[in-house]
Amino acid sequence: MSNPIERDTVVSAIVDILREAETVLPQDVVDSLQKAASEETSPVAKEQLEAILKNIEIASTRGVPMCQDTGILIFFVELGRKALLDFSLEDAILEGAKKATESIPLRPNAVDPITRGNSGDNSGMGIPDIKYELVEGSSIRITVAPKGAGSENMSSLKMLNPTETGDIKRFILETVLNAGGKPCPPIVVGVGIGGSFDKAARLAKSALLENMDNMDKFESELLDDINSLGIGPMGLGGDTTALAVHVKKAFCHTASLPVAVNIQCWANRHASVTLGSDE
Repeated sequence: MSNPIERDTVVSAIVDILREAETVLPQDVVDSLQKAASEETSPVAKEQLEAILKNIEIASTRGVPMCQDTGILIFFVELGRKALLDFSLEDAILEGAKKATESIPLRPNAVDPITRGNSGDNSGMGIPDIKYELVEGSSIRITVAPKGAGSENMSSLKMLNPTETGDIKRFILETVLNAGGKPCPPIVVGVGIGGSFDKAARLAKSALLENMDNMDKFESELLDDINSLGIGPMGLGGDTTALAVHVKKAFCHTASLPVAVNIQCWANRHASVTLGSDE
């Protein structure tokens, strides 16, 4: 029988993964940016990519956030069915997020949607945004993915007719084209196809957590099409508008075809921790 997971352990882990996510970019993302910089043919675009890589280096070395927009705090929790908890996991994540806001520090980004009043600690109604998935075992895996507004605001969802499968690619490309340089490209594009209205959006957001290099034929074709748009780093033109495209699908109603596109800037930030043991 596994040991109970302590509340303080969760709180401390949340602070740690938030610090990691905000200051150190995952290696697969860094590798993609380095590859783009080495292959870029536009001098202006190359300079932008090199500036991004320098920014990443400084953030990691100094232990400071890599972007002034430290994002809205989104957590993905894989909760083992046999995990032993005698406390509210949601409350522990909230406490960790508040502590991280003060200690890292993070910009307080959570505001009331109508009054625009700021909570001051990245908490509020529905924030942090915690998405749960029940899995086998007794451990808990928590992933944090801070999401900046510049890229989030360029995301889109459309309810296509079920006969419009041929328009899926067009919608994705139109979303990226309309975004232009606003989401700080080069971007990562998460796509959710199917499910319900809200399921498609959740699929698209979780797709951003996939390894940058793991793309199938459809995703690779989409990446090529997006890069042919010529938007380029920071919207200044060039070969690299996107670094990767990841698509997740779910069965949907016979009369429906939801498609969501969640755009992520070059700072595709996320970090994870596993607590407890499945032994």
